[in-house]
Amino acid sequence: MSPTVEASPAPLWPLPCRLHARRRETRDTVTLELEAVGPGLGEFAPGQFNMLYVFGVGEVPISISGDPAHPGRLVHTVRMVGAVTRALGRLPRGGAVGVRGPFGTSWPLEEAAGSDVVVVAGGMGLAPLRPALYALLARRERFGRIVLLYGARTPGDLLYVTDLRRWRARMDLEVEVTVDAATDGWRGDVGVVTTLIPRARFEPASTVALVCGPEVMMRFVVRELQARGVPDGSIYLSMERNMHCGIGQCGHCQCGPFFVCRDGPVFPYRRIAPFFRLREL
Repeated sequence: MSPTVEASPAPLWPLPCRLHARRRETRDTVTLELEAVGPGLGEFAPGQFNMLYVFGVGEVPISISGDPAHPGRLVHTVRMVGAVTRALGRLPRGGAVGVRGPFGTSWPLEEAAGSDVVVVAGGMGLAPLRPALYALLARRERFGRIVLLYGARTPGDLLYVTDLRRWRARMDLEVEVTVDAATDGWRGDVGVVTTLIPRARFEPASTVALVCGPEVMMRFVVRELQARGVPDGSIYLSMERNMHCGIGQCGHCQCGPFFVCRDGPVFPYRRIAPFFRLREL
């Protein structure tokens, strides 16, 4: 695994931040750019998350979706589905947010040097993978083929369409996008993201796969990657469980012997496999 940036020495103490900018991604999803009220924002590693606290409402874990080369402003992409996330989505510019973190493990980018890299994302799963893509492309010469396979429910649910357009224009990055259901004007693939794996160009034996999305999607993605010949030890998953404290103390995100917030969210598949195959664990 790549070196992971540790949380602050006072991991339960939120750093006061304010909303600098907000960009709507889809009908229910926004990307928020936060800046610290004073000094304090530090580095993060691709794959890590923060706990975002809306004062008087509550706290939620949200993956960091910005560029690790620019840590001065924290970027998070939020789907507005609960009280706290809806409150985050309604924040006015300058609104106050508490930030704890960064927490958790990161994508194994150092270990992937010299290998092909396949990034497989489903829906919101592209958010914690976007920092990894930024980092991979910033040091493009260190890797073999880089492939992004991304699936969303509809064209209107695609995140980061500007990034996707820019990445697709590159000659050194393969980008394939599919949707479960097409709408008028969609000319791309239709189907689940696993249908993209058989035709993607990479050398399975020397590939590192980074996967994030709903757990049912990741189970089928792992199966397809194995069918292509990607070794289990080269597959990494980001788990999204019910994290509350961020430091492995409350037990809400326990998955077998692991706490997802402390031991994950990025796990080598080989480590999590006995528990990953079980539903409702």
